Amino acid sequence: MPLRDHFRPPLDDITSWESLHHAWPTSIAFALNRRLPARFRAEPGLHRGASFEIDVSTYDTSESARHGDGTGAIEEAGGSVAVAAAAVWAPPRATFEAATALPDQDEFAVLIYDSRRARRLVAAVEIVSPANKDRPDSRELFVAKCAALLQQRVSVAIVDLVTTRHFNLYDELLEVLELSDPALTPGPSGIYAVSCRWTHLGEPAGPDGWRFQAWNHILQVGQPLPELPLWLTDDFAVPLELEASYEETCRGLRLT
Repeated sequence: MPLRDHFRPPLDDITSWESLHHAWPTSIAFALNRRLPARFRAEPGLHRGASFEIDVSTYDTSESARHGDGTGAIEEAGGSVAVAAAAVWAPPRATFEAATALPDQDEFAVLIYDSRRARRLVAAVEIVSPANKDRPDSRELFVAKCAALLQQRVSVAIVDLVTTRHFNLYDELLEVLELSDPALTPGPSGIYAVSCRWTHLGEPAGPDGWRFQAWNHILQVGQPLPELPLWLTDDFAVPLELEASYEETCRGLRLT
């Protein structure tokens, strides 16, 4: 189903954009759970206060995550089942890559976790709403959240379908990280979907061996949505199939 403009007539006259934003994260989470190895679980609608929310989150519940094993190995009962599954889908080359240091950032927050569940956040999908873009402070909060997640080695995907506010939060995120993507042009931006991460890739790399990677796609109303890599470890990603989950959501909302 081609992408529709959910923020302007005629669609905006018969249904609110909120219906898509409420339902789509669940469709994405269900689709991810059908393909994720058992050690990972995707959950929709995680909220941390009025100004901090992660629309779709993926957790690592393995023993290696509890004990801080950052090797990225995927192990399941039966040995190499998950490794074989991972080899089926090879992510495309990043559309933007830069050698960087992993920057220090001030963080003023209280994060409380349930030690009985020992879940570690490894990936997040953010579906942008108009409120994320309507004021400078709203954009700063959104960008700061994404930067903080990346700082914690969380893979972050941003999906922006908002056609009524022309700010590019991916571009503003890069400004905070003191990077620039040459594919981004000056002036008002359209809609887009991007997946970002920090990773160790060896040389050539930044001063501390880190590299920032992004897979950025310009979206167009009337065209299909792209597939993005959602990284769960340094060397294991699953496809975030936006088009299939979007189509399923639109059918459920009778937007066909």
